[in-house]
Amino acid sequence: MAVIKPFRGVGYNPRYISDIQPVVSQPYDRITDKLQQQYYDQSPYSIVRIIQGQAQAGDQPENPDGPNGYTRAKATYDQWLETGVLIRSDQPVLYAYEQTFFSGGQTYARLGLIAALELTNFADGVVLPHERTHNEPKQDRLRLLQTMQVNTEQILMLYPDPENRVNVLLRAAIADQEPAIDIVEMFEHDVQQRMWTITDPGVIQAIQAEMRPMRNLIIADGHHRYETGLTYRDLQRQAYPDAPANAAFNFMAVTLVSMNDPGLIILPTHREIRNFSATSPAAVLERAQPVFSVEPTRDLAACLDAVNAHPTGHTFGFYGGQAVGYHALTLNDESSIADLIPDERSHAWKSLSVSVLHSILLDQIVGVPREGIEDKSMIRYHRDAQQAVDSIDEGDGTMVFFVSATRMEQIRACAAQGEKMPQKSTDFYPKMISGLTLLPVSPDKRL
Repeated sequence: MAVIKPFRGVGYNPRYISDIQPVVSQPYDRITDKLQQQYYDQSPYSIVRIIQGQAQAGDQPENPDGPNGYTRAKATYDQWLETGVLIRSDQPVLYAYEQTFFSGGQTYARLGLIAALELTNFADGVVLPHERTHNEPKQDRLRLLQTMQVNTEQILMLYPDPENRVNVLLRAAIADQEPAIDIVEMFEHDVQQRMWTITDPGVIQAIQAEMRPMRNLIIADGHHRYETGLTYRDLQRQAYPDAPANAAFNFMAVTLVSMNDPGLIILPTHREIRNFSATSPAAVLERAQPVFSVEPTRDLAACLDAVNAHPTGHTFGFYGGQAVGYHALTLNDESSIADLIPDERSHAWKSLSVSVLHSILLDQIVGVPREGIEDKSMIRYHRDAQQAVDSIDEGDGTMVFFVSATRMEQIRACAAQGEKMPQKSTDFYPKMISGLTLLPVSPDKRL
């Protein structure tokens, strides 16, 4: 069962922070050093100082007592609570969270439900992952969670609701309310972010009843944080074996979005190869020809058009610098995928455009060492295709591959079989901003 509960969230106190636009941010894993500094400069109360604080000389990240970014985050959080910058809700609430945005020439509105979701192991089949995780980000988030004992952000969770019945309940609950928050975040400045609180017991119970029988909820964004939440839960259960089922550490703050929400948009994530010179861009085109048809395209727009027009997603764009130009690489024989990717994987997994890209192009044709992909020393991921091109032209990268977006039905198929896609297989747009509400999960808290 998918057990959700309202919670007493911690948020910015409007008496002290009358405009929260300068203090919210992108999620921690999208914050570059440059963006981090921008957030720091924007406000002394930026949530970034908690979720992704700046490193300092003499930091000891592996020492629980610090000094490090985790202990500074805890001290900042405690100070803001004590001085009233942050305030905790006086009653448990659910939150409706709507993001309105423009994509592909059309306006969308994605509606989410922010709640505390009971953590369950993947083997239970209630929550399923769809992407691989790496140890370093999990260690980072676990240190922050153990130090603060607070869910500082929500993860994005998709749930099966073909008739969008939960959305109907949410829309009815907020129909006559002004949003508690209505802002535009600095980085994704074309996305309107609105949030409402839901306190009516009848509405909360109705939403809980709709969610309860659901299974196969899919983690969209936040795999590292979910696995970290499981680890933290297990550690707390060992330390407090008599804690009740409603102990807050058994739960995690999530934003739940219907898989059938009309505003659920998935963008592609392009791959820039860097710090790698063993295979030249011209050699890549030559090596690819036995397996792919290689056609030059006049510019980036034409290259992306070719990629997005292919019905199975097996056309890949390629740019190897101005001397090589743009090309479209299309897999010659769809039936050859099974032989080209000998891994013990399902046809659904092997057919993913990112699987073909990583297993055939990057691994077999370009020859990028797998450890260079795993530790991200030889790959950089881009939502913005032009940004990737600029990086090549500036000499920072060697080549870039453009890929089509993964479809929702592909995510379902892989997750249902327990198969995890390559990292960065999906980019759910827009990102959920941080700083709207936090969930305390210390051993003394109950839900």
